[in-house]
Amino acid sequence: MPLLKYEQIADNLRTRIANGEFLPGDLLPSGRDLAEQWSVSRATVVKAYEVLRNDGLVVARQGTGFTVGETPVARPAGGRRAGSSRMSGGGPYRRLGVPDRTVPPAHVVDALRLEPGEEALRRMRLVLLDDGSPNSLVTAWFPPSVADGAPRLAMNGPIAEGTTHYVRRETGRAPAEGVDRTTVRLATDEEARLLEVDQPTAVAVALHTAFDQDRRPLVCEEGVTATHVFERIDNYPME
Repeated sequence: MPLLKYEQIADNLRTRIANGEFLPGDLLPSGRDLAEQWSVSRATVVKAYEVLRNDGLVVARQGTGFTVGETPVARPAGGRRAGSSRMSGGGPYRRLGVPDRTVPPAHVVDALRLEPGEEALRRMRLVLLDDGSPNSLVTAWFPPSVADGAPRLAMNGPIAEGTTHYVRRETGRAPAEGVDRTTVRLATDEEARLLEVDQPTAVAVALHTAFDQDRRPLVCEEGVTATHVFERIDNYPME
């Protein structure tokens, strides 16, 4: 399905930001300039910028326009329903360690449909609360087919456009279905250290697996959150 015009503009700006044409804090092209360049209305450009703002990639500056965001935003694992944005439940985060390839735990092997002993690419982040304290420890696992096709996943540092958009741009594969499973267990000593809680402590574990349009796994994220900050709210219609 072809992208709508505002989606094309948003993707073009994502790519230019990812390629370093615009750095954090830089002023982005004005609505008038983009409208002329793309032969669209100003309203279409505003919609494109709104998509990027909801993704936490750009910031609206009163009287000047839009600038590239200076604080990366990430979300805890799960809750990736259609129409949700990176700003929904997202917050500042800290990247942990360097991405590496290793054999995942058994439940991730099953979720990604890996062969026994097969390695996956691991990226870890600590999502923070507004006061800078830990919220959720998230480990993202990418199968070799995705990691090989999107090499920047193996590099240190954040991916400004977000891993979902980057993987889609590099591989043509996009999430079409997600499966979330939430359980409760005791934290490991390393999890307790990173979450800054005393042992023993209970944690909520959200396991999120995203599948592409051909039902092939794209990523498995495991989010570990201490129970004193864990909250789940569902809003849904009732007849």
